[in-house]
Amino acid sequence: MFLSCSKAEIIGLQQESGQPDFWRDSALASRKMKLLAGLQQEIDDFQKLKNFFQKGQKKEYENLLKKLEMKTFLSGKYDRADAILSLHAGQGGTEAMDWAEMLKRMYLRFIEKQGWQSKLTEETRAEEAGIKSCTLFVYGPYAYGYLKHEAGTHRLVRLSPFNADHLRQTSFALVGVLPVIEKAEIELKNEEIEFEAFRSSGPGGQFVQKVATAVRLKHKPTGIVVESQEERSQIQNRKIAMQTLLSKIWEREQKRRAKEVAKIKGEHKAASWGNQIRSYVLHPYQLVKDLRTDYETKDTESVLDGSLEAFIEAEIYKLS
Repeated sequence: MFLSCSKAEIIGLQQESGQPDFWRDSALASRKMKLLAGLQQEIDDFQKLKNFFQKGQKKEYENLLKKLEMKTFLSGKYDRADAILSLHAGQGGTEAMDWAEMLKRMYLRFIEKQGWQSKLTEETRAEEAGIKSCTLFVYGPYAYGYLKHEAGTHRLVRLSPFNADHLRQTSFALVGVLPVIEKAEIELKNEEIEFEAFRSSGPGGQFVQKVATAVRLKHKPTGIVVESQEERSQIQNRKIAMQTLLSKIWEREQKRRAKEVAKIKGEHKAASWGNQIRSYVLHPYQLVKDLRTDYETKDTESVLDGSLEAFIEAEIYKLS
C-alpha cells in the first residue's frame, strides 16, 4: 500500500510541476520538487530491495529493509521536512559551553554521515571556550523526522579540563529541533514583524562586516525574536530569519495545544534541567544512555563522533 501511495503522489506532483504557473511561488515549488525527488528515491529503494532479495544479497537486503521499515514510523506532517537544530549551553558555566560545542560537532558529524547538508545561521561564542548557543539548518530527506526526538536536555559527566584539580564535573546543554515551515502554512501579517539590521560579529580584522548584513526579526504578538548573521547578504539572512521565526511560531502553537490536552487529562511535567533525555558519562566509567528508550553503549568516543544511528532508531521505534 505504501508503495502505491508513493506512486500516486509522484504522478500528482509530476503533473503539477508541468503546469505553466508552477514556479510562480519558487519556495513552494522547490519544496514540492524536493518531495518529488524523495518519493522517487523511495520507489528506487523498493526496487533495490527486490533485487537484493532475488540475488540473495542478505546483508544488503536486511540493511535496506531496516531503513525502509523506519520510514513507515515517520508519517507525521513534517517528518520529511528539513530541520532547524539549536543548541544552548545550560548549567555548568565554561564546562557547559564547551559541552554545547561538543554536541555541535557530534551533530555535524552525524549530518555528514547521512549525506545531508547543514548551514550555521547563528552562533554566540563563549569568552573562554565553547559556545553559548548556535542554530543549524539541516537539509536532507526526513531530517526533521530523524532528529525530532533529539530535542531535550543532554547531560555530560567528565573530569574537568578547565581546572587544575581535574575534578569531576556535570554539565548540561539543551537541544531544540524544529521543522522548516513554509510561509504559506502560517498566516503572518507584515505589520506584525519588527525588522532590524545590524553588523554581524566576526573574528576581527578584515573579516568584520562593514555593513549591516545581519538580521533580527521580532514577532510583536508573541514576542519571539530570531536572528541570522552568518550569510554575507542581508536578503539571505532575512530569508533564513523568517524561516526560523515561522518554525518558532509553529512550535509555540504546538506547545499551547499540548498544554490544553495535558490540562484536560490532568497531566503535568515540569520543564526543568532535571528532565534530561540522555546521559553521557566519561568518568569514572564510559557510558552513553538514553533515559527514554534505555538504549546504551560504552563506545562514547564513537557517539561523540556522530554515530547516533542506533539511538535515533530506538527513539523512532519507541517514541514515534
